[in-house]
Amino acid sequence: MSKLTRFTAIVLACAVIVPAAGCARNKTKGDTAYIARDVNTLYNLAKRQLDRSNYADAAKLFDEVERQHPYSVWARRAQLMSAFSYYVAQQYPEAISSARRFITIHPGNKDAPYANYLIAMSYYNQIVDVTRDQKITQQASDTFGELIRRYPESRYAADARLKLDLINDHLAGKEMEVGRYYQRSGNWLASVQRFRMVVDKYQTTSHTPEALERLVESYLALGIPSEAQKAAAVLNRNYPGSKWYERAYKLIQRHVPQAAAQG
Repeated sequence: MSKLTRFTAIVLACAVIVPAAGCARNKTKGDTAYIARDVNTLYNLAKRQLDRSNYADAAKLFDEVERQHPYSVWARRAQLMSAFSYYVAQQYPEAISSARRFITIHPGNKDAPYANYLIAMSYYNQIVDVTRDQKITQQASDTFGELIRRYPESRYAADARLKLDLINDHLAGKEMEVGRYYQRSGNWLASVQRFRMVVDKYQTTSHTPEALERLVESYLALGIPSEAQKAAAVLNRNYPGSKWYERAYKLIQRHVPQAAAQG
């Protein structure tokens, strides 16, 4: 069971279900139309839709609890349940908006870490492949990073760290994809900038060995053998048995006379 599902089960189990006082009839349509209802009726309608897996309808009804009864004891709970319902309905912009509203109004609440986690996961679930724009990926990275900084001991921090590692690998993959494109185009200076970004910013990812080897290629093409040797030395020190070091070593031996003489 996922953290999000587990949390919701706890929320629903712990919440005292308020008595359904004066429930309106014929609620199959228009549940979210502005019809004045008491808080008990609205909250129970929302919970019923959630139990039936009608997540989008549940979210709108939870929004109505907050809108019609903003000062009730149920408004705060409804805000969080609205964010969760939008999340499981895969309506991620709405989930982010609801969770941010909860944090803005209740920054010190014990459920604030969970609201932050919902925001981060909403961005994370929208990440696309490395050939597309990575704005959403960067937003997911920033939000998970904020969660770790603000709530390092929370139950969500460990998962945030894991997700952040995966996101960094994804972002590094994007830099590699662009760098390889510049190499194919003969734009060696631009390729160096991309591969250096991977080595400097995403050095713990799986793309670092290839980035170092690509730096060797690019520096040699630019006629800067000393920088190529430095990149190869780092590759040898950190990834001596990799195929990328073997390729870099052969390039250095072929293109740098003094290295070949020393070998």
